[in-house]
Amino acid sequence: MALQSVDKNMNVGFVGVGRMGANMARRLADCGLHVTAVYDLNRAAATKLAAELGCAAAQDLSEVTAQSDVIITVVSDDAAMRKIFATSGDSLLLNSTGKLFINCATITPRVHIEVEGLAAKAGARSLEACMASSITQARDGSLYLMCGGNEEAFRAAQSILGKLGKTVRYVGKAGEAAKVKALVNMVMNINTAGLAEGLGLGEALGLDLTMLREVFSETGAASRVLQTDGEDMQNREHSCFFSAAHAAKDSGIALDLAREVGLELPLARATKEQYDAMNAEGLGDLDKSGVAELTFKNRHKHHGDHV
Repeated sequence: MALQSVDKNMNVGFVGVGRMGANMARRLADCGLHVTAVYDLNRAAATKLAAELGCAAAQDLSEVTAQSDVIITVVSDDAAMRKIFATSGDSLLLNSTGKLFINCATITPRVHIEVEGLAAKAGARSLEACMASSITQARDGSLYLMCGGNEEAFRAAQSILGKLGKTVRYVGKAGEAAKVKALVNMVMNINTAGLAEGLGLGEALGLDLTMLREVFSETGAASRVLQTDGEDMQNREHSCFFSAAHAAKDSGIALDLAREVGLELPLARATKEQYDAMNAEGLGDLDKSGVAELTFKNRHKHHGDHV
């Protein structure tokens, strides 16, 4: 689709400047947009990024709204989203008339719908822009973005979205993009857990894992996860790009959606149990590839020794 030209005078604020949010802010600054304010519960992270970009490290959510035309939010879960869009106390909704919110977190569809309603009541616009990419893509502007909400809000956001994503896809009304994102992550997580089991069994059988990965790549075992995580599983390199904690949360969102329509998803459920086990054992901050630590023989004290 053709993207509108970027308004160089547009002021952009960020709420949530962890690995993804901070790199999205850097990307927009590189593209010549004015990043005017950043906010994070981790004050040190916000202060450090603000110093780097030459903008304000806002102490209040309402300050971000006041200093920005567009506010991009990248928060962790439903509770965090409801907190920043609270109807009382400090909130992004204060004095938000005419502002545009672009919400990028992976949260439940119903909360995206709630936020759209709250924004409209306050005279603002809201768009969900769910991301199916990782930190590197956030930095270089090659995110895959799935958007949901009012079409007018989508058109208004296109100039910025085009600088953040190589693919910007309008899915439908509020909540629809969040459903698609939940399914994307559910299938990704299943693929990741399945790959870990395949490589774990291969190692236990004495197979060369480099050879096995090459065979996988040319057969029905090939997957995007094999490309991104296979070597990391083999080498036990689990630097975090998408955490096990987030994998558990996102598979849970998909399972909740399945429950609402009366559908049983045994593979998704088993995968979530694996990531829940990682969290329970203090491994939630590892990358999703760390699920291999539960399946490879002798790697972990509680798992992988019963092949």
